[in-house]
Amino acid sequence: MPRMVNCVKFGRELPGLEKPPIPGELGQRVYENVSAQGWDLWKDQIVILINHYGLNMADPKAQAFLNEQMEDFFFGEGAQMPDDWLPPGQGGKGAPSPFGKGSPAQPSK
Repeated sequence: MPRMVNCVKFGRELPGLEKPPIPGELGQRVYENVSAQGWDLWKDQIVILINHYGLNMADPKAQAFLNEQMEDFFFGEGAQMPDDWLPPGQGGKGAPSPFGKGSPAQPSK
């Protein structure tokens, strides 16, 4: 039976990670408070950040930046997913658009 955590990202009890995902205090905090499903969301987000900013992962400044982003992603204000959110493939379309319906980025239906 998997280890269960009260996931800060989803606001409910879900299967947790098997071990801390990174060393140190932040890794332990993630291990204790983030589900495996929540960690999967971060893995998608980190790819976006690395590509968008062209980060060199050998650079300690890039690593520090990503740790700050991870802290905010899981523990910052507004970090929890909306109550009606479902992941793609489970009947949902992922996170809602930040532009709202009817905007140029997301036309009304």
